Amino acid sequence: MLSLCFVVLPYHVIFCPTYRHRVLRPPLDTRLKELIREKQNASGYTVLGMNVIPDYVHLLLDANLHIGIKIVGQIKGSTTHRLQTTFPWLKQRLPLLRTRSHCIASVGAVTLEVVQQYIETQKGV
Repeated sequence: MLSLCFVVLPYHVIFCPTYRHRVLRPPLDTRLKELIREKQNASGYTVLGMNVIPDYVHLLLDANLHIGIKIVGQIKGSTTHRLQTTFPWLKQRLPLLRTRSHCIASVGAVTLEVVQQYIETQKGV
């Protein structure tokens, strides 16, 4: 009999708005953070770290290996829709808040603390 193994891994996720427009500024950045945290219970991931910079987003997520890659699409899709509903000007200025591309890497070659520190220091770059 086969048993299913649900391995939970930390993932470093990076994505940006279309054409890297610098739209993720207050109050939009604050609302995006709230939406990502709200979605974590329903989607099966835990936010370990997050930094929203005007032209991209860094996330450190703890997620099941089976759903790790799907989570990025879910986060980007649901947050885009809800942000455009909350901020109608966003839809007129930028029809697609997010690009189809993203970077997702499991954290393992370095310690979790190193990745968390990297994400926190990106705001100053």
